[in-house]
Order: sequence, then structure tokens, then C-alpha cells
Amino acid sequence: MVALVKTVAYLGLEARGVEVQCQVVAGLPRFTIVGLPDKAVSESRERVQSALAAMGLALPPKRITINLSPADLPKDGSHYDLPIALALLAAMGVTDAEQLTDWIAVGELALDGRIVASPGVLLAALHASEVEVGLICPAGQGSEARWASGVPVLAAPDLVSLLNHLKGTQQLPEPPRGEVELPPPVADLRQVKGQETAKRALEIAAAGGHNLLMVGPPGAGKSLLASCLPGILPELTPPEALEVSMVASVAGTLEGGKISRARPFRAPHHSASMAALTGGGLKVRPGEVSLAHLGVLFLDELPEFQRPVLDSLRQPLETGSVDVARANAHVTFPARVQLIAAMNPCRCGHLGDPALACSRAPRCAADYQSKVSGPMLDRIDLHVEVDPVSAADLALPPPAEGSAEVAARVAAARAIQTARAENTGARSNAELNGPALEQWATPDEAGQKLLLQAAEAMRLSARGYTRMLRVARTIADLAGAERVGRIHIAEALSYRRQAPRA
Repeated sequence: MVALVKTVAYLGLEARGVEVQCQVVAGLPRFTIVGLPDKAVSESRERVQSALAAMGLALPPKRITINLSPADLPKDGSHYDLPIALALLAAMGVTDAEQLTDWIAVGELALDGRIVASPGVLLAALHASEVEVGLICPAGQGSEARWASGVPVLAAPDLVSLLNHLKGTQQLPEPPRGEVELPPPVADLRQVKGQETAKRALEIAAAGGHNLLMVGPPGAGKSLLASCLPGILPELTPPEALEVSMVASVAGTLEGGKISRARPFRAPHHSASMAALTGGGLKVRPGEVSLAHLGVLFLDELPEFQRPVLDSLRQPLETGSVDVARANAHVTFPARVQLIAAMNPCRCGHLGDPALACSRAPRCAADYQSKVSGPMLDRIDLHVEVDPVSAADLALPPPAEGSAEVAARVAAARAIQTARAENTGARSNAELNGPALEQWATPDEAGQKLLLQAAEAMRLSARGYTRMLRVARTIADLAGAERVGRIHIAEALSYRRQAPRA
């Protein structure tokens, strides 16, 4: 007899069906797992055997074979423990195999028989919804699985409780749906004194989802401005929140089944590796650019990142996804992020102050800024100089306008873009492309004339030209203008970095 239990394998944000097949036959005692298991799956033998021993069950002195089908699909992760244990119990006659045909099982087993959390339960629940079966998962992740609508969820704390429920001698309670997490406290723009140009650039970036680079000396407030951005961005829509939570579920950071409507804000240190930023590793996991999906990726001290690491972001910034190719796996993670970067003008940071600048100025500025490649800078829509703040500015009272007022204007501009998205498919102006860009961002005659003159003088690339049009469309949305005009083009050009001359 062969007992069958369904489970899943994770490939990026895709859950693929896997069938756990267990056969117990006469022969020399042996417990074998086949079907391209990784080290964690192979070690399931010890965890399953110990969990059964904790229940008072011993493995039969026979040949036990576990096959994970399809056999050519790599299997990794500890969530195979529970389906392997259930298939083995069904093959031993401890539980009815027919009861398990309508369920997908995921979960890691402790040595004492407890079912503990494992990453990716939300993806497994969504897959169960697609194939119209129920989900058996750890008790601590039942609320996470309940976010998949219409899926029966059986959240068990341990193997004994699960078996008793299947036999009808115990009733496991239905887990509640996870809560919507309150947004964390963030900095308010009232904390920023002066820096009106930078605040305006931050508002435009928030309104259109544009990338922003702030260049200024140490202590000018670049990091503070970046930390204020989450406070003026609109909340995630329910479908977007579910999409972001899927990434967090695969990464194992979705705690207590709580889903947040706040946009992610990730700020990796400049020593981060390429795998940490874009994803990868021995077990392919999402990187920072995917964990910031539909949110903000803040890179402070931009030139201090390794150049290959920075250049690895060029494709995700353009396409909104990152492809991680390995010899044993090829997965795709979403990476639609808003890049906010900050850097000093030179290594000493005081290029514009003759009293503090080093003796190598201005040569040191060219050497320092050249650490960031031209193609990378070309993907940044807004470039703004952040001037140092004087003691007189710091002594002034807080500004009258804070994050709440700016957030209201950003929300109004995003509402215009949402209404426009019905025809374009773009969630923000930063995603406008092709015919939609021509329809909504083509300037009037005066704006077109200025645009052509500036494109020639500033030597804009085709990408820079397109991104500048998107910024102008956002400025027009903030002003409530139906069409992009000369004034909107002029402001967009003021934030554009001019290409260096040969």
C-alpha cells in the first residue's frame, strides 16, 4: 500500500503541488527519502522518528520509502516534516489515508511532536484555494493561512491533537483571521527645518513613486528626510497588502499572521552583499529589494556600496522584478520599489565649504561620485542638492506644515493616477509607459519646445527623457492640471542630473 499526502514546494512566490508518497514493505529496516531533497528535508527522518516516539509509536522494522513527487523538482525547507509524518502514519494504519486526500499539509516537527512554524504558509493557503482543498498547518500560523479566502484551515499545535481531530475524538478550534497591523511610528516633516527644495522633491517622489537621490554634506538631514517618506505615502490597497505579505511569508517574517497596510521601508547597510540585496543564497530567499516590494528601499551612503552590488539593482529598478538564477533553481521575486538614496558630495563630505574641504577638492568629488555608475544614476528620476542647515535655521520654530498636510496632497495626486490606471494598468506615474505615457504625459506646445531644447542641452538619454516626462506628469497631478505644461517641464528639469561632458 502507498499512502499519499499533498504538500507544496516554493519557487519564488509560486507554490507548486508536491505529492508525498510513503511505502512500507518487508525488507531490511531502512528509512529513505527520495525526490531531490535538500539537507533540511533529509533530516526530516530524525525529526519524524523522534516525534512519533514522543507519541509512543515506533517505526515498523521494515523498509520505509518516502518519495517526493515530481522527483525532478528540488525540495528544500522544513515544512515537509508534517506531510511526511502524516503519510507514514497513514501507511502504518494509524490514521485513515482517505481523510488526507482533501488537505495540503505544511509544517515543521519538533522532537516532542509539536508542530512549529515554517515559512510560506500564506503561499500554501493560496495554492490550496486554487486547487479547492483545505490546509493543515501549525497552530501559530493558522491566522496567517486564514487570509486566503474560502480555504478550510486546520491549525494543530501537535501531532496528537491533529490525529485526534481526524479521528473525531477532539475538535480543533477554527483559527481567527490575522489582524491588520497598525503602522509603526515614523518621523514627521515638522522635524525638518529648512530644506524646502528637498521637501518638495520628497513630495513629488511620494506622489508619483519616483526614485530620488539626495546629495549633501553630513548632518544636512538626508536620512531624516528619507525616514519621513513612509508618513506621506498612501496605504497599501488590500490586494497590494496581500502581495507584500506573500513576500514576507516566504522570508519567514510574517509574525502572528498580521498583515500591515503600511508600505515596507527597508534600509540595508552598505556592507550588504549582492545576495542580501537582490536575493539568492543556497536556499533562494528574497533579498532587500523584494522585501521592499511596493515600498521604499533606502540606500544611505550610496557610493559605499560595492559597485557590482549597486549595478545588480539596475534590472529590478527597470522591470519591477528580480530573477535569481542558480544551477538548481530559477526563481522570480517581485521588486517594484521606490529607491531613495543619499550620499555625500565627496569622501570628506564638505566639498562646498572651503574651510572644511580636503586638499584634494574638487578632484576627490569626481573620484567619489564615479563609484556610482552612470546607468545607475540614469535610473534615478529626481536629483536634489541638500544644503547644510545653519544654527539659525535650527533655532527657528517647527514649520507649520507637517507630514499630514503633505500626505493629503500626495493622496489626491495618487487618486488621479488610480483613476487613470483603469486605462493604463500603471499603479503610479513611475510605471507609465508606451501609449499610456504618450497619452497622459505629452506636454503642450510650449512645454514640448522647452523639452526638446533641454534634452539637447542636457544630453538626456532615452531613459532619462522618459523618466523626466513621468516626473512632469506627477508635478501636473499635484497642481491639479489636466495637461503637462511648460512650468511642469521646467520644474522636472530642475531635478534632472545633467550628463557630464567629455
